[in-house]
Amino acid sequence: MKKYIFIVCLSWGMVYSQDRLSGVIKHQENNKNYPLIGASVFWKNTTIGTVTDMEGAFQLERAPATDLLIISYIGFITDTLKIDTSFISHQMTQNQKDELDEVTLTQSRKASQKSFIETQNILKLSSEELLKAACCNLSESFETNPAIDVNFADALTGTKQIKMLGLSSPYLLISEENIPMVRGASQAYGLTFTPGTWVESIQISKGAGSVTNGFESIAGQINTELKKPLTDIPFFLNLFASINGRYEMNTHFNHRLNDYWSTGFYLHGNKRTQKFDNNNDGFLDLPVSEQINLMNRWQYTDLENGWVSFLSWRYMNDEKLLGTLSYNPQKDRGMKSRWGSEIITKRWDASFKVGYVFPEIPYQSFGFQTAYSSHDQDSYYGLRTYDINQQSLYTNLIFNSIIGNTLNKFKVGLNYSFDEYVEQVDGDLYNRTDRNVGSFFEFSHDNNDNFSWIAGIRVDFHNNFGSFLTPRIHVRYIPLEEFVIRLSAGSGRKAANIFAENQTLFATNRAINIQSSQGKIYGLNPEKAWNYGLGLSKSFYIGSPHKMSLSADYYITRFTDQVLVDWESPRQISFYNLEGHSSAKSFQLELDYYYRNFLNFRAAYKNYDVQMDYKSGFMQKPLLAKNRFFANLSWESKISSMDKQWRWDLTYHYVGVQRLVHNIVDRPRGFSPSYSLWNTQLTRVFSKKFEIYLGGENIGNYKQLSPIIGANDSFGADFDAAQIYAPIFGGMLYSGLRLKI
Repeated sequence: MKKYIFIVCLSWGMVYSQDRLSGVIKHQENNKNYPLIGASVFWKNTTIGTVTDMEGAFQLERAPATDLLIISYIGFITDTLKIDTSFISHQMTQNQKDELDEVTLTQSRKASQKSFIETQNILKLSSEELLKAACCNLSESFETNPAIDVNFADALTGTKQIKMLGLSSPYLLISEENIPMVRGASQAYGLTFTPGTWVESIQISKGAGSVTNGFESIAGQINTELKKPLTDIPFFLNLFASINGRYEMNTHFNHRLNDYWSTGFYLHGNKRTQKFDNNNDGFLDLPVSEQINLMNRWQYTDLENGWVSFLSWRYMNDEKLLGTLSYNPQKDRGMKSRWGSEIITKRWDASFKVGYVFPEIPYQSFGFQTAYSSHDQDSYYGLRTYDINQQSLYTNLIFNSIIGNTLNKFKVGLNYSFDEYVEQVDGDLYNRTDRNVGSFFEFSHDNNDNFSWIAGIRVDFHNNFGSFLTPRIHVRYIPLEEFVIRLSAGSGRKAANIFAENQTLFATNRAINIQSSQGKIYGLNPEKAWNYGLGLSKSFYIGSPHKMSLSADYYITRFTDQVLVDWESPRQISFYNLEGHSSAKSFQLELDYYYRNFLNFRAAYKNYDVQMDYKSGFMQKPLLAKNRFFANLSWESKISSMDKQWRWDLTYHYVGVQRLVHNIVDRPRGFSPSYSLWNTQLTRVFSKKFEIYLGGENIGNYKQLSPIIGANDSFGADFDAAQIYAPIFGGMLYSGLRLKI
């Protein structure tokens, strides 16, 4: 059995696996076994399928309606297997006939997939989905799907922030290969620190996530999988340029050293040197910026003995200069002559992972991962200073096995996290240390037909939170064919890093008012919430080439403790603990239509009701559109015999009115206008190795007029660049190329 161990750890999936079939497909030449690369593996009479990788390995979600698996490859006899296990090793037989009697065509994997098999409500985005837009970094990777809302954070930094279920990113657990990544000091700009070309896939989980990943996910989890040295191509080059002055280069170098070791070196650089002031307010519409990002990964894989491990390190340096057009930091810093800002961030990351699948018991495994990061940000905004340094350590040990049979699985583990913060805000120091030891147990049952559930609980011992329990449960039921009902419930909690999470406040001259309640952090209590969700999904077949899916979900997040960020009083921003009621209600209705694998249309409507008890009354959260509409149309031409192809993508966003906070320009309880945005991209594939693309964002050129309040008196009490509800720059065109060798 040892030689049949599946390479599940290529994506760390062996540690965090769902109920899937995995295996290895081989063929024999000269009495030696070789992996069969690119073999089609799919469930009979379904569209659920995949292809084998460079090792002949595959992972495939189970289909509830059948246990017959078809394996096909041109030149080999097509095999049909009856599956009653979670792992297979199969050897294909070459077709000895001069001509093939049959050619089997299978559907390619969709760039964006909603699983009917997963118990949790999970959306999976492949790297192909990220190619549909100018995904220069992770913050720009969600433009073509409706699950995540993307908005600009302020009128100065050009940074995009994301929301899900009506809540901002601090209420999401954003992880990288299941290691918490964008949190604490990196909340404001951390999504821009992961280049889009490094991302292999993204998994978006709505509602309470798994207890194995920690207690911080309140509204959901976003997990990114990075490219693996063993499976990534040897050389990749991406060049990008846009009319807003941004230039970018990405290169990947991967090399397989021997049968066990592979290494990859990834380099990213971007720069913007041009200065734009299209709204004539005297301030840069986008910052002058420069970033260098390096990553080196080592991968060890021993198929014979069931071991796999990853060792990675990364260094990032990011510099931004923003403010008035004529601002010179050497002359003007600390002076009231011109308003300017510099944000300089240096970050180190290192991680190690090791996993083991028991050779004689392939459904039993354990994994260990540990990660260290050092995040150092030095910044000033006009006359205001904000510096933060965070040192973090995270470790996790997990064991997977079954109870009785593979229908009943469990995970048990321990983790430890350490965070040390040193913050300086306008001369005031805020230092703290967070330590947490947690243990968890998660049980899952799947009858391999129409019902599955996952229940988990974790207990944590935190030096600032005390000891507490985090329960979570997910249920999936299929009452009718191709109709899925999902239910979920669970709790979560987090520390409110009020300055790191709200750095937009420094783009104002508002006074900071912390209304302490003698809590542990900034004198404030930790945030606690319960999340409840219901999801419905139904697929329809309108003839063999047409497939339509309709889904709806409704989530409620109720806070029992929350740190409110109150902008309601002009000239000040207040932080205080919730006294009363706070909830976020999210409804989404989505339609997906597929036609013959080359045309895909997706549309969604979203409604948010996010209200809370401020000191001034029970009100809707500001700068959040209550209604949003999304549509995406993608088309691919048939691949020619020379591997040439056209790809085209068009995305539409409608953003409804948003409540504005009171200031010298906007009246109390005023609202922004609604608006629409159009994005498009056209790609020409010349071969498997080379392609070029041309795209446009906000091609209707909609932008917020006079986004900076009090721009003519940038050091006055009313200066405010944080009330942003629409794009600042307007339309943007870009072009680039991709080279794969």
